[in-house]
Amino acid sequence: MEYEFDVSALLAPPDISKCKRILCVQPHPDDNEVGMGGVIAALTRKGCEAHYLTVTNGDKGNLDRSASPARTAAVRREEAQASGGVLGVTGFHFLDYGDGTLSDVLGLSEKIAGVIRALCPDAVFCPDPWLAYEGHWDHIVTGRAVSNAFQMSGRAHFPDASEPWQPAVIGYYTTSNPNTVIDVTETLEKKFAAMALHKSQFDARTLAMYRVYFEMKGRELAQGKGFTFGEGLKVLGRLHTHCFVDSDRI
Repeated sequence: MEYEFDVSALLAPPDISKCKRILCVQPHPDDNEVGMGGVIAALTRKGCEAHYLTVTNGDKGNLDRSASPARTAAVRREEAQASGGVLGVTGFHFLDYGDGTLSDVLGLSEKIAGVIRALCPDAVFCPDPWLAYEGHWDHIVTGRAVSNAFQMSGRAHFPDASEPWQPAVIGYYTTSNPNTVIDVTETLEKKFAAMALHKSQFDARTLAMYRVYFEMKGRELAQGKGFTFGEGLKVLGRLHTHCFVDSDRI
């Protein structure tokens, strides 16, 4: 039997616009909003069911330096739920690792794969662990762990004997190599509103700086596409994430 394959289709990014359920994995309680808040809001307003998986409790970072780590972790969990709610997120899942403690990619990927199997998302999202000059190890470990979980969660016994599930798509945010730009013209303000609820992390000056930067970047990404603001992702299918030398071209 002969098979025909459209090479141009193999080298095209998957379409995330029709996703019915997504899982957005963040190292810390504010990363999803910063990295892809406009995209999340754009998808949920179309009826997509969105879930957050927060890997660390963020207990080392607080503008209030008098707050204990335990208090900071509690505040940041509340902020994650409130800010995600603004974007239309309905499911919140927490692994509660300590902030700045991640190192075990394989162990973390097993936990993430378990969540993927339980939720059965069409797509998973995470920070791009190959971003040049990324200095936060939590981001690198989380991105690589999600990548491994994406590859392995459809296999019979990873991480356990539960029912396998293979998402169709993995998307990387905070990437310098986007291949997909989503129109966030109508949802960029929701991104900023959600970020503003992370009061333990962002003061007024920082939020103003982010607004200037994300509006500038949004215009740049949207140029020539017929809308005002865009948010960029590197979107890949399973074929593209294992032994596929042309992934940089996609």
